[in-house]
Amino acid sequence: MTILIAGGGVGGLATALSLHQKGIDCEVFERSQEIRELGVGINTLPHAIKELADLGLLEALDEVAIRTYELIYQNRLGQEIWRDLRGLDAGFDYPQFSIHRGKLQGVLHNAVLERLGAEKVHTGHELQDFATRADGVSAIFAHRGNGDGIIERHGDALIAADGIHSTVRAKFYPDEGPPAWNGIMLWRGATPWKPFLTGRSMVISGGMDAKLVLYPISNDTGDEGMVLMNWAVGAKLADGSEPPPRREDWSREGRLDELLPFVEDRFSLEVLDPVALIRATEIFYEYPMCDRDPVPQWTFGRVTLLGDAAHPMYPVGSNGASQAVLDARSLADKLAGDGNVEAALKAYEADRLETTSEIVRTNRIGGPERVIDVVNQRAPDGFDKLSDVASHTELEGIVKGYSQLAGFAKEDVNVSR
Repeated sequence: MTILIAGGGVGGLATALSLHQKGIDCEVFERSQEIRELGVGINTLPHAIKELADLGLLEALDEVAIRTYELIYQNRLGQEIWRDLRGLDAGFDYPQFSIHRGKLQGVLHNAVLERLGAEKVHTGHELQDFATRADGVSAIFAHRGNGDGIIERHGDALIAADGIHSTVRAKFYPDEGPPAWNGIMLWRGATPWKPFLTGRSMVISGGMDAKLVLYPISNDTGDEGMVLMNWAVGAKLADGSEPPPRREDWSREGRLDELLPFVEDRFSLEVLDPVALIRATEIFYEYPMCDRDPVPQWTFGRVTLLGDAAHPMYPVGSNGASQAVLDARSLADKLAGDGNVEAALKAYEADRLETTSEIVRTNRIGGPERVIDVVNQRAPDGFDKLSDVASHTELEGIVKGYSQLAGFAKEDVNVSR
C-alpha cells in the first residue's frame, strides 16, 4: 500500500509519521518550495500529545515548548472568571504544550525526514487534479523549482491535508465558495518578555468586542530570565455578512495603527502591559477569523480530507492542530486493518466527522471562552462579586462541556475560585 498525502503542514506530517509507524508506505507533497517554521503560538492538548508521544516525539517537543500549567479567564480589567490547571498538573497522563506552530511543524518534519527519508517529501509540488480508479488514485502535481513541469503519481489513496483552501475539497464541493468570515480580525505575534505568574500560565481576557490571549511558548530566547511571549488580539470589525478584507494568510503583516485602538485604554491587567508588549514586537501578523460549514462527507472512494481541509475551525479552545493530529492517528489505525482502503477511509470518516463538525459549530459561539462573553455581557464594567453575575455551575457547564466535546475532559480537576 502506498498513500499520497497532499500537504506538509501539521496534519500531513502527523499522517506520514502515523502511517510509517503502521508499516504503510507514503509520500508527502507540499506546495511551498520548502517546509519552513512559520506562524506563531498555538496550544496542543493532552489527547493530541498522547498521540505524538506514542510517535516518540515527547522529548523533542519538550526541547522547544513549554508545558502549560494553568489557564485563566479574565475580564478586560483582570478580574478572574475561571481558572483551570492544565496537562499533567490537572491530572492528565500527558502535558499540554504551548508551542510555536513552526516549531511543532519542525519537530514533525525532522522526524519524517529521519524515519521516512528525504525522498518521501516533495516540496514545490502543488496538487492540480486527481482521478480515482478501481485500484487506486492518480494525482497530478505542478512541480515548481528546478525543472518546472507536471508530474503524475499513483497511490492506493490520496489524503487531502491541503488546508482551508483545499484543492480536493473544492473538487468535491465546487459550489462551496470561499471561507466564511465572522467579522473578527486576529492579530498575532511573539517577542521576548518577562514571564508572569508561574512562567507557564496562560491568560485570556476581554469581552465581546475585543479579546486578548497571552502565554509563553519558549524559554529559549537568548536572554536570561525572559520567555518568548505569544500574544493574540481578536476584535470585531464587521458583522460577518461581507467577505474578509484580505485573503486568509498568516504571513500578512499587521499594522499598529489598525490594532492598537482595540487595546489602548481597554485592558488593565496585572500580569503585563499589553500595549508595551505589542509595541515591542517587531513583526506581527493579521488573519481574519474564518472557517467553513461542516460537510456531510469527507471520503469519496479512495480520497479523503484531513485537518483544515476537512474541518477548518476558529482558533478557539486550542483545538485546530490537536484535532488534525487525532485525524492522522485515526486514519492510520483504520488503514492498518484488513487492506480494504475504501472501507478504512469511510471508517476514519465515521470516527472523526461528527465530533469535529460539532467542535466547528461550538467554536462559532465562543467555545470555552464563552465564559468571558457571558460575564462581559452582564457586567461590562466589572463586578464586585462574580457569583452575582454568573453562577459557578453555569460557568462550569460551559468549560467542562467543551472539554468533553473536544475529547480531553478530566473530571474533578477544576481549581476555579
